[in-house]
Amino acid sequence: MVKAEDLMKYENELLAKGYKYICGVDEVGRGPLAGPVCVCACIMPLDNLIQGVNDSKKVSKAKREKLFVEIKEKAIAYKCVLYDNNKIDEVNILNATKQAMKEAILSLDVKPDIVLIDAVKLDIPYESMPIIHGDAISYSIGAASILAKVTRDTLMEEYAKQYPEYDFEHNMGYGTKKHIEALKQYGPTPIHRQTFIQNFIK
Repeated sequence: MVKAEDLMKYENELLAKGYKYICGVDEVGRGPLAGPVCVCACIMPLDNLIQGVNDSKKVSKAKREKLFVEIKEKAIAYKCVLYDNNKIDEVNILNATKQAMKEAILSLDVKPDIVLIDAVKLDIPYESMPIIHGDAISYSIGAASILAKVTRDTLMEEYAKQYPEYDFEHNMGYGTKKHIEALKQYGPTPIHRQTFIQNFIK
């Protein structure tokens, strides 16, 4: 298992330069056909690491949910922002993601000294550093990815109760075979992204 200390390369370099409040930012849900994109920004204490924090895709569901609670309890500040399918259709997924990231960062109760973002450049009033695959190599971004993943998955599981035909509790809105078959049979729900599903419902 990857140790939390193994994900501290960027954070340790920044701490050594005098940075204190290091904010990690990540998103979940850019690719699904349905549901929102979820972005989280969080500032974690870096002298009391949570073991198990990693890219949310590399952590089991049960472990993610435990880490979700612990991260929220220990965070110096965090904010999750959801932009729904209508917003995504209106401004496109990249712009929706960037706007959600900016909103999450600017909504933090503690102002960050620097923002580490998973592979996206943002126009924000703080110093920032985009890191490719940041959720797998930065502790702060990894923590943000877990908050975003569990927040979005929980919402999609609720949607699954409203729209049981689409198997949202398992696919989380991604275009699995079962999801696409249901889309063709039943048509889109109010949470489907119209700009994403055009090729599946012709």
